[in-house]
Amino acid sequence: MTQHIHAVRCTQPVRLRGRVDHLDGSTGEVIHRYTTVHEPGGVLRVACKTRRASRCPSCAETYRADTYQLIRAGLTGGKGVPATVAAHPCLFVTLTAPSFGPVHARREKNGRPLPCRPRRAGGTCPHGQAVACNERHHADDPRTGEPICPDCYDYTGAVLFNATAPELWRRFTIGLRRTLARIVGMTQQEFGQRARVSFAKVAEYQKRGVVHFHAVIRLDGPGGPDTAPPTWATADLLTRAVTLAAGNVQTLTPRTASAASRTCRWGAQFDIRPITTGGALTDNAVAGYIAKYATKAAECTGTLDRRITRADRLDALPVTPHARRLIAECLRIGQAPELAHLARWAHMLGFRGHFSTKSRAYSTTLGKLRAARTDHQRAQHAHDTPHDETVLIVTHWRFVGLGHLDDLAADAPRLADAPKRGDT
Repeated sequence: MTQHIHAVRCTQPVRLRGRVDHLDGSTGEVIHRYTTVHEPGGVLRVACKTRRASRCPSCAETYRADTYQLIRAGLTGGKGVPATVAAHPCLFVTLTAPSFGPVHARREKNGRPLPCRPRRAGGTCPHGQAVACNERHHADDPRTGEPICPDCYDYTGAVLFNATAPELWRRFTIGLRRTLARIVGMTQQEFGQRARVSFAKVAEYQKRGVVHFHAVIRLDGPGGPDTAPPTWATADLLTRAVTLAAGNVQTLTPRTASAASRTCRWGAQFDIRPITTGGALTDNAVAGYIAKYATKAAECTGTLDRRITRADRLDALPVTPHARRLIAECLRIGQAPELAHLARWAHMLGFRGHFSTKSRAYSTTLGKLRAARTDHQRAQHAHDTPHDETVLIVTHWRFVGLGHLDDLAADAPRLADAPKRGDT
């Protein structure tokens, strides 16, 4: 079966038991039946289809490839998007978080590593920690992203920024449209009748444990990618509007009984670069860069890739000290009813937004790409099932479990030795 073929590489396939009956629509006679009785272990394995590379590299690679096609279609055309979209003004924008305290970082110039935080005057922080770091950190140094002084680091501000980042992005997109209309001297309604802003973005965790956003922002005509933008809609205009909107947008965190409301805004460092077909930043490079981060989450910062339950002991979690303090801050702040969601998303260090989003008219959708792949798979195995239009397909499926049967067999001795419920 097709599902078996695509679940072979999956590290955590969904195991199903059941059958599929093809019935004659007029008589109810069974024309064809598929059953899992004859499958290995009596189950059908279906790919888990997760996007997380830490969970299943195979399924995450499929998700990455789909995201690549989605982003690239909005830059060069294809998948239902006209090729003329490549001539529309388009920017690659990176919006970062503000500083919550100095951290260890890898710095380099012309390919040569530089000292992390050189300070000629030296000195210490109020907690007695040296404020300088003259080491040249390598790429895999686990200290990269760790605070110079954990007691000076604003852990509350970091998790609150992660929690409000989705709302900050939403307000940025609204502010961008308003700013564009104001620059060209139009009302928002008039601007919408002449031009349209389309975008696709992905969230990435920095080593310090806060998110920033990479986005493709494009100016179209009023009909989206099918219509050319007006002549005044240029990349310079879009750059100016993005700069103003990113600098002005802000949002407030809820006020709690134990803490006042905070103002969250983007960091002062953000990057805006035009996307071209043959320049320094090509459409293929941007699509590949965004697709790469669509399969990653907070685990790259040293935290978990699963939810934290009541059975978990914070001091026993396999996380870095920095991530542990971020998680602890999420759990502490999450005790307030207004911020209870922080405790639920503590494993994500407070961020609960979608990792990849796009505007409606940017390009195709992941759903359409998956549907096309399904149709292709069905066409390859069309000879396995009847084609009569009067055939009624009835399915009976029951969830059995997750993982390969071989993995379960290997775990059997360990599970047999584990204490049973009620044992002392």
